Amino acid sequence: MAQTKDKKADAVEQAGPVLVRAHARYIRSSARKARLVSDHIRGKSVDEARSLLAHSPRTIAGDWSKLLESAVANAEHNNGLDAANLFVFAISADEGPTLKRFRPRAMGRATKIRKRTSHLSIVLGTKE
Repeated sequence: MAQTKDKKADAVEQAGPVLVRAHARYIRSSARKARLVSDHIRGKSVDEARSLLAHSPRTIAGDWSKLLESAVANAEHNNGLDAANLFVFAISADEGPTLKRFRPRAMGRATKIRKRTSHLSIVLGTKE
């Protein structure tokens, strides 16, 4: 049994850095607003990213924070990695479907209201 674990550890070391992913879909914010926050934490360590998100005034930072914590939990539980050795390898905010609504206006007219959504994804890597 010990040999099997050693072989697995050797295979992981040869494969390179371990990448852990997490996705959040249909977040009720535009992708443009989400990208403004994601640009700040790209390439940062997990601890740095946590503090930046905690002190960001934007509402979407809370969603990014939840997603970051989910990715860290995935890394710890599924891959047995330590959170201190992780950094934000890649991060993206893509457009989701737009909810279309109408608002009544003067003289019997109506205007379109576009409620935008976004799909957030984060990839954590190990420092090596």
